[in-house]
Amino acid sequence: MAKTKYRFVCQSCGYVAAKWLGRCPECGAWDTLVEEAEVSAKPSKSYLPVGSEKVKPRTIASVAQVKVERLATGIREFDRVLGGGVVPGSLVLLGGTPGIGKSTILLDAGLRFGQRGVKVLYVSGEESEEQTAMRAVRLGGASAGSNLLIMTATDLDAILTQANAVQPQLLIIDSIQTMYNPELQTAAGSVGQVRECTAKLLQFAKTTGIAVLVIGHVTKDGNIAGPRLLEHMVDVVLQFEGDRSYAFRVLRALKNRFGSTEESGIFSMEAGGLAEVANPAGLFLEDRDGEAAGSMIGACMEGNRPIMVEFQALVAKTPYGMPRRTAVGFDYNRVNMLLAILERRLGLDFGMYDAYVNVVGGMRITEPAADLAVAAALVSSYRNRPIPKGVICFGEVGLTGEVRRVSAPERRILDGVNLGFHKFIIPDSSLKIPDTRAQIIKVKTLEQALQALFER
Repeated sequence: MAKTKYRFVCQSCGYVAAKWLGRCPECGAWDTLVEEAEVSAKPSKSYLPVGSEKVKPRTIASVAQVKVERLATGIREFDRVLGGGVVPGSLVLLGGTPGIGKSTILLDAGLRFGQRGVKVLYVSGEESEEQTAMRAVRLGGASAGSNLLIMTATDLDAILTQANAVQPQLLIIDSIQTMYNPELQTAAGSVGQVRECTAKLLQFAKTTGIAVLVIGHVTKDGNIAGPRLLEHMVDVVLQFEGDRSYAFRVLRALKNRFGSTEESGIFSMEAGGLAEVANPAGLFLEDRDGEAAGSMIGACMEGNRPIMVEFQALVAKTPYGMPRRTAVGFDYNRVNMLLAILERRLGLDFGMYDAYVNVVGGMRITEPAADLAVAAALVSSYRNRPIPKGVICFGEVGLTGEVRRVSAPERRILDGVNLGFHKFIIPDSSLKIPDTRAQIIKVKTLEQALQALFER
């Protein structure tokens, strides 16, 4: 018998080494190399159609004549992110932190498909069939009928064999890390298993025309496990984000071959599952009885939709020699940059003060248009002067103190007017501003913006 050879594979990036290393030379992660046996995978013939590899080239005109109809899930926010629905024969990867609601939203989508007569096969490698049925009943799945089939299995060959026998229009895998390919002598969830299982599902989707939705766990850094191995293989990569301390969830498209990556979906976790939030513009605004120093409302974009977000800042004298900077829901480095701009361009001394920035509602804002609102909240807390109610500002702040233009100012202003705001501090530009009764002040520098904010 030939001697079995072993190799060490990094579980974060897939780097292969001949011997064990404490740190991966490729990605720099510690203690991620796992020993695996080198076994050549033999192609399976249990799920591929006969003659699938004997293909011939075709012209675009002949292929374009076949119209492809998307499968709408019935969840408007989910369909918006997908670009109108699930494309038949596509492979969709949904990632997110544990407990965020990945299994819930896909099971809910499967139930809605079943109610409209679309056959769905839901395969769980983490829950028994009884546990999956309990979640389905909690989501109101009693009316799904016989169109939603559930199964508990981890052997991918057995799953694809059953999928060929059942012929569903949609196959849901929960999750890819629990799937096992018997052709590889490695543990389930390893880089080799995840890569080979995803490749099999991709080939199955393309040759049969059955759409496949796969759930993928994320690493401690917030990335989908094996991102370099999976993202280029699948058609759509969705990220489900949110803080489990809050009820709100955000669904984003990191990659979409059939639609835009600018869309996002807002959900709320309720007792009966995930509920859609159709108009989230004023969702994260808190009702305040009076004006408070250190609070500012900013107009941010979540995908293609404006959302009004409250930014809070607290500037307090530090009891230690080194001041502390803390940011929750906002980029920590941008907070340090804004403090440096305020010190250099406006002469404000933050050297002896701690600075804390928080985004209300558990949202995470990465858009540069929030710079002006964060800077205004910091100055408001530093001077202990509240900003008048009904004021919104947005704009990117440059290192020289200028306020730069941002995208979609018209939509931000219109949504703000609909929510009752009457004064807007925006960057100076030649864009056509909608005709409203609100007061619109265009500014070129950060100093002009602060003067317009604090004048009575």
